Amino acid sequence: MLRTTVTRYTRGYAASTARRFYATARTEPCKTYLEPTHVASKPSAKTQAFLDRGSTYLLPVYARPDFIVEKGKGSWVWDVDGKKYLDFTAGIAVNSLGHADEGVTKVLAEQAGKLLHASNVYHNEWAGKLAELLVTLTQKEGGLGFSPSSSSDNVNGDQVPKVFFANSGTEANEGALKVARKFGKEGGVDGKSQIVCFENGFHGRSMGALSVTPNPKYQAPFAPLIPGVAVGKVNQFEGLDSLVNQDTCAVIVEPVQGEGGINAASLEWLRALRKRCNEVGAVLIFDEIQCGLYRSGTLWAHSEYPVDCHPDIVTMAKPLANGYPIGAVLIRPEIAKTMGAGTHGTTFGGSPLACAVGYHVLSRLSEPAMKSHVLETSAYLRGRLEQLPKWFPELLQENVRGRGLILGIGFKDTEVPGKVVQLARERGVFMLTAGKDAIRFVPSLNVSKDEVDFAVDVLESSLSRV
Repeated sequence: MLRTTVTRYTRGYAASTARRFYATARTEPCKTYLEPTHVASKPSAKTQAFLDRGSTYLLPVYARPDFIVEKGKGSWVWDVDGKKYLDFTAGIAVNSLGHADEGVTKVLAEQAGKLLHASNVYHNEWAGKLAELLVTLTQKEGGLGFSPSSSSDNVNGDQVPKVFFANSGTEANEGALKVARKFGKEGGVDGKSQIVCFENGFHGRSMGALSVTPNPKYQAPFAPLIPGVAVGKVNQFEGLDSLVNQDTCAVIVEPVQGEGGINAASLEWLRALRKRCNEVGAVLIFDEIQCGLYRSGTLWAHSEYPVDCHPDIVTMAKPLANGYPIGAVLIRPEIAKTMGAGTHGTTFGGSPLACAVGYHVLSRLSEPAMKSHVLETSAYLRGRLEQLPKWFPELLQENVRGRGLILGIGFKDTEVPGKVVQLARERGVFMLTAGKDAIRFVPSLNVSKDEVDFAVDVLESSLSRV
């Protein structure tokens, strides 16, 4: 399936070269989409029936536009009234292979007809396969203490990183924090218990993960949260020694902050953070739920960093099964030793269905053609985005943020990103805000350059309207 898809991109390249050259050589922004194309004076009767049912029976925790998504294919979705949208959000960085992927659909159907769930009382054939693939890819491509092209030959079982499967990114982070807390407590009578997190981080909405997500908007309604959490600033060296101290059991950070604004941690700062964790015996956790699994252009955002910048634990979720719920924790063996039977668990995590789909998706994402496509498309998208501050200097900050296909543009006025997202949606493109001042671009990893062109053309027109 991947080979067919990439061949299609290759064949289409010549046909769209002239348009892409025009897109990057222009001296002014696209204004083709100044007028909205996806706005109705009021919802259709069909749409209104769905909206009424939802308002009656659903907990009102989401602010959503008044249309109903019905189906999708590739990077596109359609609502119940037949309007077509480009999903340049990939379901918030989840649908790495797009919507209704034929390979994923086939695995879902085959495994569902064989075994959906058996519980973790018993082994299943797929959990071990997916765990092995995660570990061997990390050894080969770098991460968690392995430099790229490390060999897994002659490695004893007790020297192999261990995997725990959960159902979501939040659960993966909860598991990682529990492992670190238990590891810290084994150092003495009371042990270590403090956890360090960072401003603009987002790690989930359960009580533990929320406690290390230092955003008053998310935290205030549910305080008091778990005690013993200290908050620092990414890329700030000053005060790091006092922030991470002898009482610290865990430090959790996103190498590239997603929800918080597409802010990347510098290599030098990660090295200093790793060094300080070593000095005090703290467990370093990289939350790669949004930036990992090839979205940054490599397996992990930290894969190509020197090993003295690497974490003890990596958490993941979003793209791993292309939308089927799964999360995972990848743990260095010396840290994993603290966990034995009964110390953690889950009813649904690591199910044969979730792991079968995850194995299929990760196998395809790790193919050389797909990795090359991500890097090529990223460079093209970045090239188009880098033109925007020149055309809209009164609106936009100068630099494009992020790497791979997790990119963002910053705004000078924090009121504008939400307006631009709405304008783009009214013109048929889904986009997302990030933090207080940015829009993020996290399309499917197999998105085409023509789809990138449409998204950025709409973005330029929307900026022109602002």
